[in-house]
Amino acid sequence: MSGAATIGVGVGTCLAVALLCGLANGLMVIGLGVHPFIVTLGTMWVLRGLAFVASHAQSILVPTALTQVAKANLGLGSDLSPVPLLLMIAVTVAGGVYLTSTVMGRHVFAVGGNPEASRYSGLAVGRITLGVYVLSALSAGIAAFLGASFYGSATSSDANGYELYVIASAVVGGASLAGGKGSASGAMLGALLIVTVRQAIRTLHLDQNYEWIIIGTAMILAVVLDQGGTRVIARLAAAGRRTTID
Repeated sequence: MSGAATIGVGVGTCLAVALLCGLANGLMVIGLGVHPFIVTLGTMWVLRGLAFVASHAQSILVPTALTQVAKANLGLGSDLSPVPLLLMIAVTVAGGVYLTSTVMGRHVFAVGGNPEASRYSGLAVGRITLGVYVLSALSAGIAAFLGASFYGSATSSDANGYELYVIASAVVGGASLAGGKGSASGAMLGALLIVTVRQAIRTLHLDQNYEWIIIGTAMILAVVLDQGGTRVIARLAAAGRRTTID
């Protein structure tokens, strides 16, 4: 195939597989009523196992055309590969606009903050929830395409442990595990902070096991601060209501 056709097939395959995974996760969470963390963790292991069996644990090389796209220097110099950075910024901007400047984005925050109140307000909670899973999966598909293309190969063990980095990036970036709070820019800054910590440990030639200790501690602190702030706001709101009644 030509280079353009190869790129089209590569992008289309990643997005199609991601779309199916997102639909499966969303439908199971909505239909079965099981906690989302259990469903997504279970499907992750199932799909990773399928990839292991299908590939026989072998590294699969991707076409050169895909690597040329991911490592294109865009005229900035032979040693630079700005495509991953530019794509990250583009996805962050698109996510920020969607969440803050569209009705659908506000619905996402409403459902995340209080599903029951959203249902009584007439929102299609199931459809909104499914849409979130689909969008999340599509973003993962973009990351998969970029990662495999940049490194020139893919294996069933790729991204092992990345779920911790993703959760840590979101929490450190200001997202609430209780739902209804967060931002695309905050998640990006959280991811940059996590990557900076990892790189600093390598630069300082420290034991890489400290990476898990630092990231885990940061996650705990972020959750504690978030929950503490939520309790303070709730107390202030309750005190304000009592003052108004009096």
